Amino acid sequence: MFQFYRGQKSAQGGPIPGMPQPFDIAMLEIDFAELSDPGRVRVDNEDYLGHVAPETPDRAQSHGWLFAVADGVGGHEKGEVASRTAIEALLEGFRSAAKAEPLSGLLQNLVRRANTRVLDAGMNSGMATTLVVCALRYDRVVVAHVGDSRCYLIRQREASLLTRDHTVASEHVRLGLLSADEVAEAETRHILSRSLGTGLSVNAEINDHQVFPGDVLLLCSDGVPSSRARVTAGRPAQALS
Repeated sequence: MFQFYRGQKSAQGGPIPGMPQPFDIAMLEIDFAELSDPGRVRVDNEDYLGHVAPETPDRAQSHGWLFAVADGVGGHEKGEVASRTAIEALLEGFRSAAKAEPLSGLLQNLVRRANTRVLDAGMNSGMATTLVVCALRYDRVVVAHVGDSRCYLIRQREASLLTRDHTVASEHVRLGLLSADEVAEAETRHILSRSLGTGLSVNAEINDHQVFPGDVLLLCSDGVPSSRARVTAGRPAQALS
């Protein structure tokens, strides 16, 4: 599935296709699925994911939905503990958030809270994790991320990257030191410039977008896709092929 999306022409952050039909808030439905797998290289699985779904219509309007994926930094001690600690802190904070709190500010605070939890749990062991989280309320999605875990928006079979990798290679591209084509071969493409658990404070990169019926949000680590949320409006979910 991930390879299919990546093959679309706009997979590396091109313009998001337009969507003319309005979003009927009263008919909002969300279908989602989650999957985590260690892959073929490592024995341990350092990914962790989770979500918060509203129990009532009132809760859907006041809080919305939350989906998150974390990837413990490979080569660091207890990466699986870091990713789980970050996700659990996020979910706990989202459940206890005040009603109708602006999502951008809420996610920034939750990411900083997660960072503190990872630092406390690590006890100077050096464990760290990436994180990508999206919150849905009404017809808006707010995406926050730290590290190289990603969020894609798939609309009309075209995938648009909504996040920017926080890696040394990505920063070099931004500064004009590397071209976009050189990133794939750069030795620094997997060296993180930002992560949870490596400093007393961290700033998540946050952006928000409008969503429409049929949109798919794909949250994934830097390898295997781990979570997806499909937005529909008053009709059954359709299979992607």
